[in-house]
Order: sequence, then C-alpha cells, then structure tokens
Amino acid sequence: MDGGGKGEKKKVMVVIDESDSSYYALMWVLNNLKESIRSSSLVLFATQPPPRRGFAFAAPFGLARLYFQGVAEPEVFKPAQEQSKKIRLGILKKAEGICASRGVKVETLTEAGDPKVTICNAAHKNNVDLLVLGHESHGILKRAFLGSLSDHCLNNVKCPVLVVKGPE
Repeated sequence: MDGGGKGEKKKVMVVIDESDSSYYALMWVLNNLKESIRSSSLVLFATQPPPRRGFAFAAPFGLARLYFQGVAEPEVFKPAQEQSKKIRLGILKKAEGICASRGVKVETLTEAGDPKVTICNAAHKNNVDLLVLGHESHGILKRAFLGSLSDHCLNNVKCPVLVVKGPE
C-alpha cells in the first residue's frame, strides 16, 4: 500500500462495532494487509448513534387503547449516551488489543452521531486512503427503506471502500 514506490504511508480505517462482521473485517485487514499496515497507519473508528428521542405509550381506555407519541427531553438520554460511549470505548480497546497482539499499532477514534455521517466525516478529516467495513446482513426490505451504510460510504467518501463479507 505504498504510493507507487515512493514510500508514502497510506492510512487504513476500519469501522468497529459490536457486530461479528466488523471484527471479521478487522481480522481480514490484519491477515491480508499485515505488511502494509505495519508500515502505515491503521485507524479504528467507532460511532455512537444518537438516541432515539421519540417514544410511544398506550393508555387504557375501556376496551380500546389510546396511543400517544412523545418526545423526551435530552437530559433523559444523558445516562444512556454515557453508557453507550463507555461501550464504544471498550469495543475500541478490545480491537486495539487484537491489533497489539499482532504487532500493529493503531489510532482509535470515536464520534457521536448518525453512523453514515460520522464515518464519512472521519474518513475525510483523517485523510483515509482505504475505508474498511464489515458486511451488513440486513434484509432486502430494510436495505430498501433505510439504505445501506456501505452504499452510503461508497457514494460519499473520496477513498476506496472495502466491504468485507463474513464467512457463510
């Protein structure tokens, strides 16, 4: 992965979450790009999705139920966000340990927000040369309505995107 023999170091960013597919992607990078990443920069990135602010509850009303929709205040989500951040940092620490056991030094980054946006922003801000994602195994309907993270990244980052599909 050096730039045309010029000795230029390339930066690889692997997106890590609690899924098996992200760890499979990390292991794929460590096994298949091992010589390149030892002499270049490996970035592990974890995103912290924003809390869902809307909620619904039902109130009994005779034989029928009334359903109400509401929006919670941001303070309600603060403990959950802090717990989520601790989990993300733990996930990064675990991935960092895997890399260290193979003699690979890493830089870890985390950012709160919509994963599609934060991953693309991190790739741009950190001048990433290769973005690596684990394959998402969502059903066709979910992909059609919500879109795919990998599709979004393919269309919104300037660097190549490698989507690593796990074993069948």
